[in-house]
Amino acid sequence: MTTPGLETLNYAFTGTRPAGAFTPVLVGVVGSGNLEVLLEPAAGDGCAVHVETSARGFGTIWEAVVRDFHQRHQLAGVRLSVNDMGATPAVVSLRLDQAAQELQP
Repeated sequence: MTTPGLETLNYAFTGTRPAGAFTPVLVGVVGSGNLEVLLEPAAGDGCAVHVETSARGFGTIWEAVVRDFHQRHQLAGVRLSVNDMGATPAVVSLRLDQAAQELQP
């Protein structure tokens, strides 16, 4: 189901760094100019990213930011859900990195 006014984007990567079992991680706050990221375990070696954003028409930028995140972290066995309210690419990168950091021992 698509929410009116929101753009939905999906990306999938194959990771080389298995996240293993972990409790879901939530970082950030949905609000004007910000976003939240939910990081959950998933089966397999994939890294799936689901984005719902109020800033329509920025798919190319989202793809670049998400691809950069994946190249740096190479997570496997995870699903990221992003709820965005117009965050800048720098804030998106920060929140994604914060979620990945929670997986560190």
